[in-house]
Amino acid sequence: VQLQASGGGLVQAGGSLRLSCAASAGTLYNDAMGWFRQPPGKEREFVAAITRRADDTNYAASLKGRFTISRDNAKNTIYLQMNSLKPEDSAVYYCATKVGWVRRAPSSPAAYEYWGQGTEVTVSS
Repeated sequence: VQLQASGGGLVQAGGSLRLSCAASAGTLYNDAMGWFRQPPGKEREFVAAITRRADDTNYAASLKGRFTISRDNAKNTIYLQMNSLKPEDSAVYYCATKVGWVRRAPSSPAAYEYWGQGTEVTVSS
């Protein structure tokens, strides 16, 4: 399984970005997919996750309302729409996928088996 994240860049505070994460063929049986981020000098943290049928979404409490996760299974792609961006949202954003069915989209990085390479988001003040 290979994941390719894209869509990062430099944006001013208050702006928006949409990140994409395309999964390679062979992800038919994968289930939840998620986004995590790692700010400079800090540990990786959970952003959002979604189950395969999008019947469950899970967000970091501090980001709910500004970030929206979605997926297009026909394209094996998930998205992260980020609005009202703040300088503290600056980080490398990673997508990840978990093999197997889950009822709840997990928020722990340890639950995910495959990770993309990351895409950098910089929000200027």
